[in-house]
Amino acid sequence: MIQWEDVYKVVAAMVPLYVALVLGYGSVKWWHIFTREQCDAINQFVCYFTLPLFTFEFTAHVDPFEMNYLFISADAISKVIIVLVLAFWAKCSSKGSYCWSITSFSLSTLTNSLVVGVPLIKAMYGQVGVDLVVQSSVIQAIVWLTLLLFVLEFRRSSSIDLISTVDAPQAEKDSDLEGNINNINVVMSSSTSTSTRPAFWYLMKIVWLKLAMNPNSYACIVGLTWAFLSNRWHFQMPSIMEGSILIMSRAGTGTAMFSMGLFMALQEKVVSCGVTLTVFGMVLRFIAGPAAMAIGAIAVGLHGDVLRVAIIQAALPQSITSFIYAKEYGLHAEVLSTAVIFGMMVSLPVLIAYYAILEFLH
Repeated sequence: MIQWEDVYKVVAAMVPLYVALVLGYGSVKWWHIFTREQCDAINQFVCYFTLPLFTFEFTAHVDPFEMNYLFISADAISKVIIVLVLAFWAKCSSKGSYCWSITSFSLSTLTNSLVVGVPLIKAMYGQVGVDLVVQSSVIQAIVWLTLLLFVLEFRRSSSIDLISTVDAPQAEKDSDLEGNINNINVVMSSSTSTSTRPAFWYLMKIVWLKLAMNPNSYACIVGLTWAFLSNRWHFQMPSIMEGSILIMSRAGTGTAMFSMGLFMALQEKVVSCGVTLTVFGMVLRFIAGPAAMAIGAIAVGLHGDVLRVAIIQAALPQSITSFIYAKEYGLHAEVLSTAVIFGMMVSLPVLIAYYAILEFLH
């Protein structure tokens, strides 16, 4: 049975994150220390230095040859379940929507694995749990965020085609459509088909270019590459290199949470999408995602602490990257913004509840 000392360990791991969050929020909202431009500069510092090095530090110490592939399979199955449900809803329901399916996928599957997950899971299940969370984070960055980018880019490219032909007389549509085809065959060269829908390899080029501009993406890739090489040939990172990375990466969690506080303070209101959509987002984040993960975990035969870690890490707060992408592509950014902010606020009691229930069932 769960003891109060266990709950205290979890609270002790989470409270420092909230302290950094509140300090960031108060420095703008209450004390007016930073201007919006200075907040942007701090966010850039976190985005390009501390968080990528923080990500690299954890990823580089993963042993790819000892990864829990059942755990990774369970994670993949859970996401496939959600994709199939959303695809069925979009196609068969009168309220179904392709755009809302994309947002719902983000809300129910993409988590803040490293910044919140690592200290939380370490307090709950020790280093074994941390290793699983890091593995999940690496797969999310390399596979699922890439898939999300591809779908968002495809949607935007397709929307350009539709906008060019709607709300115009038929004769103008025919003429404009022909002109748009010619023009786009020139914005894309030989990479598009004559129907103006962008070719697969053109979209992939855009997606990989955007990933290359995202420091956290290549931090995962470079870190995983190093992990493969170092574990294959059994050599360690030189101490001078390790020290250079650690001096910045140790600030990763604190500065990321401080930056989140700045972001919260710059919003006009915490709940910017209305109560109904906020509840919708929280249900997907804290109920649908863990439920799908439980199905996937049971399907592949996970049990014990690995099963519990799988479910709890699926209930972590919303990924900040998913909001950044939503804002860039103009797709329900206010919903993702609320999910990130409100999710951080309610995650502590929710995650402790999950921990207590799973330990009690054990």
